[in-house]
Amino acid sequence: MTMTLHWSPRSPYVRKVMITLHETGLLPEVALQRSVVALHLPPNAAVLADNPLGKIPALVTGDGPALFDSRVICEYLDLRAKAGLFPAEPAARLRQLRWQAMGDGLLEMLLLWRTELLREAGPWQGITSGWQAKVQATMTALETEAEDLAGAPFGIGQIALVCALGQLDFRWNDADWRGHFPQLAGVAAAWQARHSVSATMVQDDQPDAVDVTAGQLRFSAG
Repeated sequence: MTMTLHWSPRSPYVRKVMITLHETGLLPEVALQRSVVALHLPPNAAVLADNPLGKIPALVTGDGPALFDSRVICEYLDLRAKAGLFPAEPAARLRQLRWQAMGDGLLEMLLLWRTELLREAGPWQGITSGWQAKVQATMTALETEAEDLAGAPFGIGQIALVCALGQLDFRWNDADWRGHFPQLAGVAAAWQARHSVSATMVQDDQPDAVDVTAGQLRFSAG
């Protein structure tokens, strides 16, 4: 093994890297180091030593400074393996980067929303109502692009969206996104058949006592 990944089975951003490792064939070269980080916890000293932002994933490559942010790590792995998850052709690359931005942005909203719900003082309704509208708009846009997503080669854009939709299943499973966005659900089912996706499902190794997200996200028809 030549690389070490600060890793958690609960992190959807770590999952992006894990799917990429499977797709590039580089998984045997990486040791997984269980690293716990959270906004409400003191910074993890081991993670800070490799990533001054204190976030995971962070990848120690052995041939330079540690890399962090899933987007940077995934592109590094793709370049190393020459796997084509980030296409070289400009139009195809931009399409994949756009989908990645949609997936990462959706995921960020879901994670921040959950953190807001955990506040002792209660969530700020002005913020959460805005996230509700933006999540709805993003899912509606993805529903309209489902055919393009299905037709394009599997790349970093689809990987990011797999992780965002997986977070909906993990933390917001009463929202019934599949029932409201059936075209997207069909594409996601095809992605789920890939070994890289099915082998990297988020695992809750530290279950929470209360599901604070229950009933908080409601979709309308796409």
